[in-house]
Amino acid sequence: MSSPKLNLFSFSGNIKILHMTWIAFFISFVVWFNHAPLMLSIAKTLNLSQPEIKTILILNVALTIPARIIIGILVDKFGPKRTYSTLLALGSIPCFMFAVATNFQELALARFLMGFIGAGFVIGIRMVGEWFPAKQVGIAEGIYGGWGNFGSAAAAIALPSLALMFGGDEGWRYAIACTGVIALLYSVVYFFSVTDTPKGSTYFKPKKAGAMEVSSIWDLFFYVLMNIPLYAALSLITWKVSAFGGANYTSLISATTAVFIHIAIWCLFAYNVYKIVHINEEHLQKPIEEIHKYKFKQVAILDLAYMIAFGSELAVVSMLPMFFFETFHETQGITMIQAGLLGGCFAFINLVARPMGGWFSDKFGRKFSLTVFMAGMALGYFIMSSIDAEWPIVVVVLLTMSCSCFVSGGCGAVYAIVPLIKRRMTGQIAGMVGAYGNVGGVVFLTILSFVTPSIFFLVMGGVAVTVLLAVQFIDEPQGHMAEVLEDGSIEMIELS
Repeated sequence: MSSPKLNLFSFSGNIKILHMTWIAFFISFVVWFNHAPLMLSIAKTLNLSQPEIKTILILNVALTIPARIIIGILVDKFGPKRTYSTLLALGSIPCFMFAVATNFQELALARFLMGFIGAGFVIGIRMVGEWFPAKQVGIAEGIYGGWGNFGSAAAAIALPSLALMFGGDEGWRYAIACTGVIALLYSVVYFFSVTDTPKGSTYFKPKKAGAMEVSSIWDLFFYVLMNIPLYAALSLITWKVSAFGGANYTSLISATTAVFIHIAIWCLFAYNVYKIVHINEEHLQKPIEEIHKYKFKQVAILDLAYMIAFGSELAVVSMLPMFFFETFHETQGITMIQAGLLGGCFAFINLVARPMGGWFSDKFGRKFSLTVFMAGMALGYFIMSSIDAEWPIVVVVLLTMSCSCFVSGGCGAVYAIVPLIKRRMTGQIAGMVGAYGNVGGVVFLTILSFVTPSIFFLVMGGVAVTVLLAVQFIDEPQGHMAEVLEDGSIEMIELS
């Protein structure tokens, strides 16, 4: 298996689409994480308490879980060009709301709504999958994910300086508003600069919208089962920001309201089950030709792989600066600023490691690559669990960066497989896999609030080992997948 080289200095054909799309993702992440580097200034201006700050941070990811599912459905139905442009334009609205907020409640609402723009990642997965052949799709998706994901780090680097340039205690408002303006302007640029497919290619759409089609009754049950953790994570977030959540978070909603929200979440799950059954019952009653089948286990295993890869990345990036400070402040004199810079190295590696994961997958095989990254991730977290104050800080940073290579590479390897399962449902598959990444972040951060960092790393290492075993059951994409054209003829899409 070989991966032809990409001329990234070109700005035509599929390379132009790749550049335009990773920039869209980059901007969506700048907007999504524009509050993080300015949180101290925001807290000072609005007199926020520590529990209120933590509540703002958890609300920022709450809506992203269902949003990635919804956006996956929309991108398959309407195409990436319209969906991404619309999301960027609409995403600017809560950005402006956040910039002009005058109290905690207004901040919380804006931040909750802002979570929707975090689903932008899913759109580009389908767009890049349409424009690149199977032999290049891994590295192309890796570049898209890795370079776009750097938006969160770019926000951390640029926005404090931008706020300082505007000056005064309200400088953060103008800095955040600027990110909304950029998203709004780029939504127009993107719409008029890209097309959903190369000229002459067909954009395949699902026969019915609302849920994925599956190929067997057992896959139907499996699909329903894999939806449960998504709704459980929403219930967990509701618990955290309610009167039941304890002292770590502000009781944004009362106990009674929380009960009603829990009921609403599981009623939504019941409706989702109804949609899954409704969309699949008719075609499952007839024999499905072998060339039109796909195995849902492929999606389920990728869900779990992304849960540990991206979920643990979200959790570690959130806790690492404080972990470094608390571990090495007394023994090695590490300051908070130094701890923040050292902690940032985990996310910074993503810029290179995620494309590397995609390239490795293109060159050496999808299943083998995912196995290597999961094994490396497990080993890395197990070793990190033994870090203590006596370790040389240089060794700790090198270990952290090495572990990050496997974590980010694992993310790239997951999305090197996603576009090769079923073309017309790539958006929905990418949405479900992406949502599991956020579920992982919520679950691991919740675990961290109850245990020591050492146990936290051990738990993630244990989960990585479990997922490593599951990856052995994934099938290597090979041969072709079939899609039906509008005239009823069949197009075969190469997978290797």
